[in-house]
Parts: sequence; structure tokens; C-alpha cells
Amino acid sequence: MRSGCKSTIVALKYDCSSRSHLVVMIYVDGIDSVSGAHTRGSLMLCDLAGSERVGKTEATGQRLVEAASINKSLTALGQVFTALRTNQLHVPYRNSKLTHILQPALGGDAKACLFVAISPDANNLTESLSTLQFGSNARQVQLGQAKQHVSNAH
Repeated sequence: MRSGCKSTIVALKYDCSSRSHLVVMIYVDGIDSVSGAHTRGSLMLCDLAGSERVGKTEATGQRLVEAASINKSLTALGQVFTALRTNQLHVPYRNSKLTHILQPALGGDAKACLFVAISPDANNLTESLSTLQFGSNARQVQLGQAKQHVSNAH
């Protein structure tokens, strides 16, 4: 493992396969020196581990447990996208740690941008189609208007 990088492991399918999600949250507070207005905002950057077809990678032991956990959290995220897309009364943010952490970026007054990466290899067609379907489901979510977080100085 390299310093400053996510944990990786050599897999049968990939030379270097990420075994975790990475979430970085940046909070910014500013004060306008002229008006005294206080502005706050946040930026959440996420690098999600890809789902894993255990049969293809032949994962066992701890790697199998990690793959199941990653797949479960991605499934929960897909369920959140579906709930938001269909305007369900209950959005299952608490079904995984990942969705619970991402709740502020996916709810009410936030904006989100999602990039998906697929493999050009024909042997990975099933995974690529699944990834594109996941991205399509996320794309159909309408989060609404982002709001400014500004308060006047007192």
C-alpha cells in the first residue's frame, strides 16, 4: 500500500482493485468584509469502489467479506436513487453507512454530479451494462434547486 492512497489488493480480474470507498468532505465558511454576510458551503467528493462479481474474481475469505460489504452499500445507494427518483415518502439513507454519510449531498438543497467508469473489454460487458444502468438510475434523480447559505452579520 502506498502512503496517501486507498488500500488496494491484487485480484484475478484487475491488477489493482480498490477495496474501499473514499469520501472527502470539505466545509467552507466565509465572511464578506464589506457587508459582513456570513456564507457557508460544503463539497463532498466520493470515489466509490466498483461492485464485484465474486464468481469472476474468485474472491475468498476477507476479500469476499469486503466485496459483499461494498456490493451491499452500492445496492443501498441504488435504493436511495430509486426512492428519490420516484418521490417516495421514505428515503432509506440509513440502510448503509455510505448512504447515511452521503445524505447531505443527495437531499433537498444540494447538487450532485456522478461519473461512472466502464471497461472497454468485451469480457466485462455485464459489469459495464450494470454500471451504466446504475448511472442512468442516478441521472433521473431531481434534487431541486440548490440554496445559498448566507446569513447577515448582527
